[in-house]
Amino acid sequence: MPIDIIQKYFPGLTDLQQQQFAQLDNLYREWNAKINVISRKDIDNLYEHHILHSLAIAKVINFRPTTQILDFGTGGGFPGIPLAILFPECQFRLIDGTGKKIRVAQEVCQAIGLTNCQPVHLRGEDEKGKYDFVVSRAVMSLPDLVKIVRKNISKTQRNTLPNGIICLKGGELQAETQPFRNIVELTDISTFFSEEWFKEKHVIYLPI
Repeated sequence: MPIDIIQKYFPGLTDLQQQQFAQLDNLYREWNAKINVISRKDIDNLYEHHILHSLAIAKVINFRPTTQILDFGTGGGFPGIPLAILFPECQFRLIDGTGKKIRVAQEVCQAIGLTNCQPVHLRGEDEKGKYDFVVSRAVMSLPDLVKIVRKNISKTQRNTLPNGIICLKGGELQAETQPFRNIVELTDISTFFSEEWFKEKHVIYLPI
């Protein structure tokens, strides 16, 4: 079962969470046939490369109930949808400038009954809300991301980690983390997940 890789690292899932994760396979395959949300050759790796990858953020922070999270540049719903399944008591707003990708995220949320997740067709520059954390997956360089979303980070703290940006990135990151070298934290995803694919992939946390 494709969901086995999720249960391997997140063994305490409720029946509803297991069901929601299991439904993602068919839903993304169906939508991917109409709208190219995930590279066609990568759809068979949905659970490892997209869902589990998104959940690496949950190994860095255990969001407290009522935490407000903005997924910037979500595409078809990553990392927002897997995180919203894992943290049902938190609120997620998913934004992307590409309308057809947001439609996929909306349809997926509706199909699995995910009520704490709101995908919206919007550019980051136009987002006015305040959030505890902004999450993203390889959308743009860290300095560019900070410029756009700094305005969206709330001053009210409710988690063990101070509010800020948490993003998933691969490869060489020295140049883009250099401006923040004193405060940025890089964690290798391979410290959480043993699969080969996660080598050279990182979670970046930047308090704002």
